[in-house]
Amino acid sequence: MKRALALGVLVLAARPCAGESRPLQPMDVFDLESASDPQVSPDGSRVVYVRSFMDVMKDRRRSNLWIVGEDGTRHRPLTSGSRTDASPRWSPQGDRIAWVSSSEGSPQVHVRYMDSGETAVISRLANPPGGLTWSPDGRYLAFFMHVPDRAKPFVEPPARPEGAEWAPPPKVVDRLVYRADGEGYLRDGHSQLFVLPADGGTPRQLTDGPFDHGGRIAWAPDGAHVLVSANRHEDGEYDPRNTEIYEVGVADGAVRALTQRQGPDGSPDLSPDGRQVAYVGFDDAYQFYQVTRLYVMGRDGSGARCLTAGLDRDVESPVWASDGRGVYVQYDDAGSTKVALVSLDGRVSPLADGLGGASLDRPYSGGSFSVSSNGRITFAQASADRPADVAVRRPDEKTARRLTRLNEDLLSHRALGTVEELRWTSSKDGRPIQGWVVTPPGFDPKKKYPLVLEIHGGPVANYGPRFAVDVQLYAAAGYVVLYANPRGSDSYGAEFGNLIHHDYPGDDYFDLMSGVDAVVARGFVDERNLFVTGGSGGGVLTAWIVGRTDRFRAAVSAKPVINWYSFVLTADATNFFYRYWFPGFPWDHESHYMKRSPLSLVGNVKTPTMVITGEADYRTPISESEQYYQALKLRRVETALVRVPGASHDIAARPSQLIAKVAHVLAWFEKYRVRD
Repeated sequence: MKRALALGVLVLAARPCAGESRPLQPMDVFDLESASDPQVSPDGSRVVYVRSFMDVMKDRRRSNLWIVGEDGTRHRPLTSGSRTDASPRWSPQGDRIAWVSSSEGSPQVHVRYMDSGETAVISRLANPPGGLTWSPDGRYLAFFMHVPDRAKPFVEPPARPEGAEWAPPPKVVDRLVYRADGEGYLRDGHSQLFVLPADGGTPRQLTDGPFDHGGRIAWAPDGAHVLVSANRHEDGEYDPRNTEIYEVGVADGAVRALTQRQGPDGSPDLSPDGRQVAYVGFDDAYQFYQVTRLYVMGRDGSGARCLTAGLDRDVESPVWASDGRGVYVQYDDAGSTKVALVSLDGRVSPLADGLGGASLDRPYSGGSFSVSSNGRITFAQASADRPADVAVRRPDEKTARRLTRLNEDLLSHRALGTVEELRWTSSKDGRPIQGWVVTPPGFDPKKKYPLVLEIHGGPVANYGPRFAVDVQLYAAAGYVVLYANPRGSDSYGAEFGNLIHHDYPGDDYFDLMSGVDAVVARGFVDERNLFVTGGSGGGVLTAWIVGRTDRFRAAVSAKPVINWYSFVLTADATNFFYRYWFPGFPWDHESHYMKRSPLSLVGNVKTPTMVITGEADYRTPISESEQYYQALKLRRVETALVRVPGASHDIAARPSQLIAKVAHVLAWFEKYRVRD
């Protein structure tokens, strides 16, 4: 702890001369902003978006709504204050914006009238609404909301004497999935579909039963029905991916399934004439990784056909073009997120790339887009040196234009690490691997620098050339950083993603070690000072790596899985992991589970290894980290267990937690760094 504090003093003590840029520093995190969920008006003239910022006094991420003209002018706030405003949605006529805000103390639906600027709170909901969507005539808003079950108590306790102070009653759990990361222990109940008059009034529940409805809501052009995705099968709890597209009657709540295959079907969108439905999904083969494809079917569910069979990439967020001749989608390709128009004969025409900004601490993919009736695409655009801004592309333009520069006032005065793409072949089988090298500010290729290998989680996910606080702070501390997309990463197709099917962690080790070799070969890395870290799946691989080599001076494994047997039975998605990541139940395949567990290699570990996990992590429970810490301690390997109070799997959810995570990683590395 003293070393971490000393590191902070060292970093913050340096002060540049007037006009001189200095490296990014920990407290700069509180000054970062980002744009997300940009929504273009129906006529394409304006964009409303969510502008996120940090509240340094409350140590929270907050957000307001801002609006900007399609030409970049008239940039101004629609809301303000230390609160959370989210999910802005234009009415079909473009005369109102609805959104969800906590300004009233709890999340409620708000509406702004664009002609007068007046706003109104039109709901008094008991639980937060999600999936807010206007009806075609602008008279209603549909949304999802949790509805508690009215279950009879398992036991009726005796009456408590007046004034007595008894312990809280026991809680009885009888669901297969009973807790979720970031939510904690789940309340009894399910997510149901509602409609609410846009002028305010009483919400009306359209669905019921022991089923969760979610994702996108698609209204039929006549407003008589809405389409949603749900798993309404009797065994849905045991078959979590088997969702269908359902039609729900607005007048009577009648529910009809439009799809019926084994596998996920979701994100429905109706064509402008209401005759066709676009959606995404796949036929479930129970593989580790499966490519999500775009489909179109008739309004009655007939004639389903795949439009992206020739695109070996996951597609998401389908939106019909206003002329009905194609469907806009987004997808990741080689670490870059793109928007494309898919014609009804399957031609894929990329229109924009560089979407991102969903993650601030690490360079993950993400972002979103929207399209106006005249084909103007607006999206959250991130780059290697800036968090996400709002960008727009007109149909007659070849490239997108960035409309906002939210961090220019800060980052134009900071010397950032330079991000460069690097490709190499794996020593395992010669497969091409893509990664990125970040060199420190003031980099001199004639000098020798320590190296940090930073590994992404998922493991089905991808890194790319996107701004990342962790990476920039490592670079600011004088480290070269390597991050990569080893086998199993998405955005490279089904075959590459499934190389780790029932084989994770495994040969991805060779992909990463070959990347380290490629950077070392460039001559500016001090081979005595190699370090490794990663979170979640990256934490798994960090623990796996130090069990196979003592090449690294020190390691930090964040929120890892150490024992797959215990993980499958304690994680928040136990109904998913055993079925897709393993050949079956752990008690039927003990040797397979242990063979893939970093715990099986703990007897080889010599590398000083720190473990970091949130105390309220239900995705990779802290018991996993505790097992590894205790095993290393018993073997007298230098280790430390860092517990993040109140944190879920997102141990960087609060700004100070992000800063603390990086500080502890750097302090651990500095402790073992060799100096001349």
